[in-house]
Amino acid sequence: MSQREQRELNVRAIKEAETVRDDLSAALRAAGITLPSLRIDPASCAGDGPALIELSRCNLDTARSLTTALRKGLS
Repeated sequence: MSQREQRELNVRAIKEAETVRDDLSAALRAAGITLPSLRIDPASCAGDGPALIELSRCNLDTARSLTTALRKGLS
């Protein structure tokens, strides 16, 4: 694969990761949850593997809220 093709793949991976991150952030906000350091892992977008989203560290109240929202979604 040429460098140009790799760059194009990386750009697509970043754009897709941004979309997924934004969708996840909006869904969490709708459930009253904010993960302050929700972000794209930049190193994962530079390689051949899949782009990764870091879900962040959160306090216990946020973890409880996330647990409650997930359980509601599963029932």
